[in-house]
Amino acid sequence: MQYLVIAYDNDGALEKRLAVRDAHVEGAKKLMDEGKIINAGALIEDDKMVGSTLYVDFENDDEINEWLENEPYVQNGVWNMEEFQIVPVKLLPKNS
Repeated sequence: MQYLVIAYDNDGALEKRLAVRDAHVEGAKKLMDEGKIINAGALIEDDKMVGSTLYVDFENDDEINEWLENEPYVQNGVWNMEEFQIVPVKLLPKNS
């Protein structure tokens, strides 16, 4: 099932974000290769990264939970999980 993920950072998390960004990007690229992350990018305010948005495709809640348990931005307190949003969506198919 496809979802839109909106994950704002905790206040003052920019240094943490930058410190673990390489691990986050590496994991995201792996999941993109597997088709689990469809697209992703940083949320920007005043020219600073303040969060993330992703389109993901996971089979079930267990896959989502496994991703979050291993996500460096979750493990290192970057994303504000109290305001974390995950919304079911149906994306248009890509042009072939």
